[in-house]
Amino acid sequence: MHLYSGQEAVAVGTCNALSGQDRLLFTYRSHGWALARGMRVEALLGELLGREEGCCKGRAGSKNLCDWSMGIFPSSAIVGANLPIANGVALAARRLDEDRVVVTAFGEGATNQGVVHEALAQATIWNLPVVFVCENNLYAELTPASEFRPTAEVVDIAAAAAMPTLVADGMDVEAVEETAKVAVDRARSGGGPTFIEYKTYRFCGHMTGDPQSYRTADEVDQWRQRDPLEILAARLTDDGVGADELDEIRARAHEAVRSAEAAALEMSPPSVDDILAYAPSWMERTR
Repeated sequence: MHLYSGQEAVAVGTCNALSGQDRLLFTYRSHGWALARGMRVEALLGELLGREEGCCKGRAGSKNLCDWSMGIFPSSAIVGANLPIANGVALAARRLDEDRVVVTAFGEGATNQGVVHEALAQATIWNLPVVFVCENNLYAELTPASEFRPTAEVVDIAAAAAMPTLVADGMDVEAVEETAKVAVDRARSGGGPTFIEYKTYRFCGHMTGDPQSYRTADEVDQWRQRDPLEILAARLTDDGVGADELDEIRARAHEAVRSAEAAALEMSPPSVDDILAYAPSWMERTR
């Protein structure tokens, strides 16, 4: 399981810039994106627990969340694989004359994948309505970015594709939304793709059990001082929102998760008789 704690502003701000008909493709660090797009907490937790009432009927698990009704394409556990798929989704929208923008998110570690560079070049050449969102949290799994990338700025990789680029603070949800709107509006108006780098940070390890020996506790604490939830809370306070109202918002969020957890634990697992349901016809079947 790959948690999203610390990076929430990127998903929330980006999804706020989208319309209902737009499409979204993200990575295995998918929970924050799914919730930001509007997935019910019960459906998400049910999927993580392998329950029939989960968003993919317990078949996808943590890494491959999907909800067609919200324009959420199956998240990908293969690093960089979602970018060329996003191009295909965007090309289909154009050929069907649909007013859709496609957003695909990935980490800075994906930028060394050849398919990422191919997808950027293809999107520019075909002038596709795609927004490429790079969540630069400084580490490709357990490897510091300085050890695998020769350039200081991730957006530099888009230069070869002659693609417009934007850089913004990924810990500030309003900065993310404003930046995303520029790219989404460009794509929707026929201006083609944009590469956005959001500078962000994950407070947790890469995955459950990560010893985090590649970074210091002081570094994590420094970034926690820029918690996107606290930055937004401080801004709301400056705008006149009272402490009692903020506490009520937090309490509602906590209760929503607690009740969703209880509901998910009561959900039923898929029936053994239906274990092969929804599998594509080309997959090998043993019964």
